[in-house]
Order: sequence, then C-alpha cells, then structure tokens
Amino acid sequence: MSWTVRDSSFDKARIITNGNKYMTGNGYMGYRGTLEEFGRDQLAAVTLAGVYDQAGERWREPVNAPNGLYTALVCNGQRLSVLETEPLDHKQELDIRSAVHRRETVYRIPEGGELIYTAERFASMAELHVLASRQTVKCTADCRITIETGIDSEVWDINGPHLQDKQEMFKNGVLLASAVTGELQLPVAVAELSVFGFGGLKLSKAGALRRVTFDAKAGEIYEWFKYAAVYTGLDMEGAPEELAEQAVQAAAEKGYRELLQAHRRVWEERWSRCDCLIEGDAAAQLALRYSMYQLMIIAPTASEKVSIPARGLSGQVYKGAVFWDTEMFMLPFFLHSDPGVARNLMMYRIHTLDGARRKAAEYGYLGAFYAWESQDSGDDACTLFNVNDVFTGRPMRTYFRDEQVHISADVVHGIWQYIQFTGDDSLLLDGGAGVIWECARFFYSYAYYNPVKERYEILDVTGPDEYHERVNNNAFTNALVKETLEIALSCAELLESRYPESYRELHRQFTGGPFLTEFRTLLEGLYLPRPDPDTLLIEQFDRYFQLEEVTLPELRSRVINKNEYWGGGNGLATTTRILKQADVVLMLHLFKSAFTKEVKQANWEFYEPRTEHGSSLSACIYALVAAEIGSPDWGYPYFMRTATVDLTGESKQYVGDLYIGGTHPAANGGAWMAAVLGFAGVQFDGATVCLKPALPKHWQSVELPVTLRGGQYSLRVTRDEIVITAAAGNREALAFAGFGSPAELCGPGAELRLRLAEPAAAEN
Repeated sequence: MSWTVRDSSFDKARIITNGNKYMTGNGYMGYRGTLEEFGRDQLAAVTLAGVYDQAGERWREPVNAPNGLYTALVCNGQRLSVLETEPLDHKQELDIRSAVHRRETVYRIPEGGELIYTAERFASMAELHVLASRQTVKCTADCRITIETGIDSEVWDINGPHLQDKQEMFKNGVLLASAVTGELQLPVAVAELSVFGFGGLKLSKAGALRRVTFDAKAGEIYEWFKYAAVYTGLDMEGAPEELAEQAVQAAAEKGYRELLQAHRRVWEERWSRCDCLIEGDAAAQLALRYSMYQLMIIAPTASEKVSIPARGLSGQVYKGAVFWDTEMFMLPFFLHSDPGVARNLMMYRIHTLDGARRKAAEYGYLGAFYAWESQDSGDDACTLFNVNDVFTGRPMRTYFRDEQVHISADVVHGIWQYIQFTGDDSLLLDGGAGVIWECARFFYSYAYYNPVKERYEILDVTGPDEYHERVNNNAFTNALVKETLEIALSCAELLESRYPESYRELHRQFTGGPFLTEFRTLLEGLYLPRPDPDTLLIEQFDRYFQLEEVTLPELRSRVINKNEYWGGGNGLATTTRILKQADVVLMLHLFKSAFTKEVKQANWEFYEPRTEHGSSLSACIYALVAAEIGSPDWGYPYFMRTATVDLTGESKQYVGDLYIGGTHPAANGGAWMAAVLGFAGVQFDGATVCLKPALPKHWQSVELPVTLRGGQYSLRVTRDEIVITAAAGNREALAFAGFGSPAELCGPGAELRLRLAEPAAAEN
C-alpha cells in the first residue's frame, strides 16, 4: 500500500478531485487522472508545460492538447460509461513507484452477463512526447463490442478556446489532430496509433476517431494498445505533425512492454535519489511518497525555459503561472535530490529577467521586479482585479501584482541556495549574477529613507499573509531584502576572486549604479523588525498589534457567503490579527540560525491560533518550526494535513467566485521539507550538514538519500544515532555534525556514526 493510491468505487462527486489525485505526467505534459471515456465536461486534459495562449481579452493560460488516449465502449448497442451506466464494480489506482494509472470497471451486459474493461496508461518518462496505454475487455457472455478510440479534440479550457484551424486526418494508419494557438500561432499536433491484438475487426473512421467492431466470445481476453505523441512549435526543428507521426510509429515498433520497462527504469533511478523511508508510520510513508511523486511528474527535466506552476500541470488554474512557491517550497526537494532540475528552475528565472526588468520600469523602479504570476516571457500575468466580490459580482482591486515585492528576493534566495548546495557557481556566469544585482538595484530604488528615524524602510508591501495588503515593514519582506543585499555583495566577492575577467565584464554593465556601494549603504541602514525584549514577539508589520484581536472561530461566524474573500479592502480579516498563512513563522524558518528557540516558540504559539491556513503553503511551515523548537508532535498534524491535501481533495476550491482547484505542488514540497528538514533535521549551510532530528513519537527512524555539493550520501536518522554513508564515487569529503557535536568529515566510501551523548552522571 505504501506505493499505491486506490479507490474501490466510482463517485461522480469526486470526478474533478480524482482528476487531480490520479495525475500522471513527465514534466513535458501533465495528464489528468480522468477515465478513458471522459471529455471536456469531466475536465480531461493534457496540459503542456510552457505553452501559453490568450483568447481575446481573457486571462492568458496554458494550452491543453487534444486527448490522444480517448476510448469509449459500446456493447450490444449500449454505451458503457461510468457516466451513463452504473458499474457493478470499479477500481481506480495509481502506482506511484512507476507512475502508471490503472482502472478496472465491470458492467452488466444488456442481454445478460458481464463485461470487464481494464486500462492502464503512463506518460513516458523515457520518451517525453509519448503517452501509452494497454486496454482489455473480457465478457462472460457472447456479445458485439464497438471500441471508439482515437483523439478527442474537444479540449477543456477555462479561458479559451486556444486551438484554432483544427485539422483531423488519417495517414499511414495514424490519426492526426493539429491546430495553432490563437495568440502566438504556435502549432500543436497530436498523433495516435492503435494496435489490436486480435482479428475479426470491422474498422471505420470519423475525424480523429476510429471505430472497431467485433464479436466477442465469452471468456476470451481482447487486448489492444494505444500510442499517442504530442509536439508543439516550441519543440525541435520540424513540423509537429511529422514529429508526432514518427514518434507514435516508433513507439508502436518498440511495443508497450518495452516502453513501459524504459519508463520504469527512469522512475527507479529517480526514486533511488529521493525515496524517504519512514519506520513506524505507514500513513505518513504513503503521503510523503505521494507528495514526492507529484513533484517529479511536473519537474522540467529537459528544459531550462519552463518552471513549475503553482498548480503544476493539473490544468489551467492560476493561469498556469509560476509563483514564489517554486523557490520557497519546491526547490529544496530538488536541491537535495536532483540538482539538474534545480538548475533548470533557476535558469527559468534567468531567461525571464527581461520581463522582470520591464515590470520594474513599468512601476518606475530600477532593476528587476519579478512577476507575481510568471509565464513564458516573465511579464506579469497577474491582473489588478483578481477576485470578484461574491455579493456584488464586481471585480475587487487587489495588490498581489503591485506590492508583493518579496518575489524578487525569493528568486535571489533560490539562486544562492542552488550555488550553496551544489557548488556550481557557473550559474552566476550564465546570468545568475545579473539577476541578483538587478534585484538588489530594484530594492535600492524601492526602499524609503526615513530621515526622522534615520533608517531605510520597505513600505507599501504585501507579505506572505495576503489578507493584509499595503502594509509597512513586513518582517518577512525586510528580512528577504536584507538577504538579497548580502547575497549581492557576496556574489561580487566570489566572482572577483574566482573569475576576475568575467567579473570585470559584468561590473561594467552596472557602472552607472546603483551598485555595490549603494547596496552596502542600504544594508547598513535597513530596518529589521526585532523580537520584543519582554514578549519575544516579532510584529508582522507596522501596527499589526493595533488590529482587532479576534479568535478564528469568531471571525468564521461572521462569514455570510462561504466563498467570500477574507482579504482586500473590505475582507473580514483585513482589520483583524487573523492571517492567511505563515508569515513571521516562515521568516523564522528561513533564518533559523538568527533566532533563539525561545523566540521561535513564542512566535509559533502566538501566530498559529491566528492563522487561518487559507493557503496550502501554510501548514508545512508550522510543522517545520515545531520540529525546530523540539516539539515534533505539535508539527505532525500540520505535516499530515500538508502531505494529504491532494489525496483527500480537502482544500480551498474558490476565492470569491474564482475556481482555484488543482494539485498543490508547493504543499507537496512542503511535506518533504517538514519530514526531511524538520523531523529528520537535515540542515545544510553550504559547508556543514547539521543534523538535528526531532522525530514524531511513533516514528522510529527516517532513512533517505541526499545529493550535496555533487556528492551522494545515505542518511539514517533515529532519536539517538545518525548514520551517514558516503558514495564511493564522491569527489570530496563533506562535514557532518549531529546532536550538538563538532563537525566531522565523511570522505568518499566512508561511514560516519553520530550518537547522542549519554547524560552526564550526577555528582555525589
């Protein structure tokens, strides 16, 4: 069970949530976990990474390709579909170890007997353009069956249609569906080829569908295979239609089993670099693996020009945009397991620097102001009116786009984390240094010097807690600005010492300033909210403590419409201390070494009861900090809430009247962070791995692989012992410390054991 997600019945009410729950994908495309006969009304979708389109004046969003695995059955003239026929039995499952989706449905045959229909499919991780499916039918009585299969070109869109000039044809046994996007005229092509393992077929064609009719004998198993391929104008040189046709023919030649074996080999290798074994908690084991699975099916393994959107590849929600979620909640998983993907994620930000420059200039600032909702060009897809008032229907002015300036600091944080974890400072030469310095220039132009208080302040911002907009000196934002300035200076020192010629060339691009001198001035004078000496509390922003004190249950009792937005100008939470998600507590996690355990605990205990957890990004942070202060059992429920959000489907589906459903990759990343960085206590500062385990009471151990500074290590963490095993192929030794002991080097092929010291004997 620790590798399988399963439902044993069909529930029409869960069609949409199961579409998220049973997702498959390979980073190039995401295939929603719908059933073979489902169409646009059931939100069947093949969502393409990095392909965007705007239809008219509507929101720009990712493009869904035609569905090349569509299949429907007719038996003795009656259509067999869970939507129309009550199944006698139905199972749907997802093997997360090899990313294979399966279903088995049993129908009653109109004239008596039963028909058993099975289908399994996968989005190939070895052939990123290919989808493959194996399907069977078996009857307990003779009957006449028609299989309608091919490409469903009726695509689900939220703000479409996006595909124009649709063409469907049959060529060399291959079905082809092609179109172009409306905005960029980007070609999209899907090819499909079916191979039937039985004879006696009567074949007819209509558009991009084929109908195969045959007389089925009782007890016989009839098996067929489907291969589909997707290409767009963003892919390699050549016509997408020709590339797709060639890909399905090549797939059919290899055959389903060979494709599946190659696919599984890739998955085995990927799991070998990240699988986290929890001893003593089967539920947590499955939830954590599922979270990692969701991250891996959307990871850009083959392109550095795409990143991971806030809803992954589960559809078009949130415009398919990339948020700060990627750097803060997903990047850590890839830094520890797949540095190549981590580099791609950061290169995406480098490629979209010009969009960030355009945004900064639009608002009258210098440098780079990164998009709150970033798509292919880096220009901000976030609108000024994101939410409609549920009472009046009028658009509400929000300040996500304008005031969440911490996004530029989040990008810098991610780039520096990558360099620290991997030692790959070539990212700086490939554009990373320019991003860092342009973001620092932005903050220099954004900061306000208060001559009365003789300090620089960061005013008119929105922090992670989006219920309070346009506040001053948000503690999280100010801390990230400080870090950006420190990184900008460290980046210059690193380049000047290691790559002096490149540094001089880059330096010349910033000679007009502001540059290093101004960065130092801002850094030295920047105001940072500090813990109150008596209460140890850090005020989330100026005058936060003057807001109305109200309990969360009391505020909920004021709700009139269940979908009303709590933030904005008139939101329920705006004038209260109730916050949407972790804000100060997130800052305490990011800068854990700067604060004492007492400060962390005081702020955890103060802010948690006032946190609605209205974002899936929130609970994991409270789990992390609970572990950091030595209270893992406080954090465990938050970890499980995070890790199961896509398994249960229990998440916020609407903001106002805006649908925000889909998968939650930031929560998936947060679950991994809580388990590994929190409970297992793995902390790396670029030089030393400091292990501070704080296991929940029913966890006996955590065992996992990590990749650090180019080396592979296996960790086994218990309450009183940590075992580190270094791969023989590692290039150098790495320092490890645990239980407060001094750091020790662990060289290639070595094993290091760190033990909890015995309590000192009491003196007589």
